[in-house]
Amino acid sequence: MERSEIVSLLEVINQQVNSPILGGMEEDYEELESMGLVKINRETVQWAAVLTPAGHAYVGHD
Repeated sequence: MERSEIVSLLEVINQQVNSPILGGMEEDYEELESMGLVKINRETVQWAAVLTPAGHAYVGHD
């Protein structure tokens, strides 16, 4: 993903506080998680992602 795509997706996750992972987006969210920018909660039926401190810093919300 390009930086603009990453920032856009992180902004959406940040606005939703706990962003449900929609079908077809798993790979993008897993990429963000591998970069340390989000944490995916896999404990629920509907997986969801939240920004990590590194994710907040990446978009300038630190």
